[in-house]
Amino acid sequence: MNTPAATPAAPSSVTADPQDRANAAPDAVEPGTSTPSQLPDPVSERDRRFMRLAQLAAEDARAAGEVPVGAVLVRGDEVIATGFNHPIGAHDPSAHAEMAALRAGALTLENYRLPGCELYVTLEPCLMCAGAIMHARIARVVYGAHDPKTGACGSVVDAFANAQLNHHTSVVGGVLESECGDALRSFFAERRRASRAARRAAAGETSSADDDSASEGDTPSQST
Repeated sequence: MNTPAATPAAPSSVTADPQDRANAAPDAVEPGTSTPSQLPDPVSERDRRFMRLAQLAAEDARAAGEVPVGAVLVRGDEVIATGFNHPIGAHDPSAHAEMAALRAGALTLENYRLPGCELYVTLEPCLMCAGAIMHARIARVVYGAHDPKTGACGSVVDAFANAQLNHHTSVVGGVLESECGDALRSFFAERRRASRAARRAAAGETSSADDDSASEGDTPSQST
């Protein structure tokens, strides 16, 4: 879908409109550029389909006791690789879902450059992942929940909006945002409930319904 651009792109980050049309066509890209030649609705049913696959990958992270973030690397309609967040289990601070998917995809395609590929991830990428995405020459990033703590697609900084960079990845945010955010909020709420229950058990106390319902509105973040 995309090759490295030699000219600055328009503002890179787009937030999905809640009223987006379900059957919008994928972005058309002119040869030799990374900017769409026309701008249809930013989100399509295809985007939602691949984001649901990223959500499934996030559940693998949850099952491993990690913050549930998942990513899917796609070329055309082919899934090249998937990845999930696992820095704790891997003893690796760089083992975010995006990094795992990029590494697996590079091995599959036998190329450290991944032009024409799109990356779907359930949480807005951080600065580390944004850098790797640009080095890999990813054409397009689609993410679910915004991350107001470490998001590098506009929530905290916008790494993709810098016109001086030699590659310009287009970004769409907010795809299945509620579902992706709910998965993160429920994970952190459950972890806090378990921590409180463990402290009370150690002190010989019992839990209350008020404590079990606390923090349901917490903001999602990939940080632990």
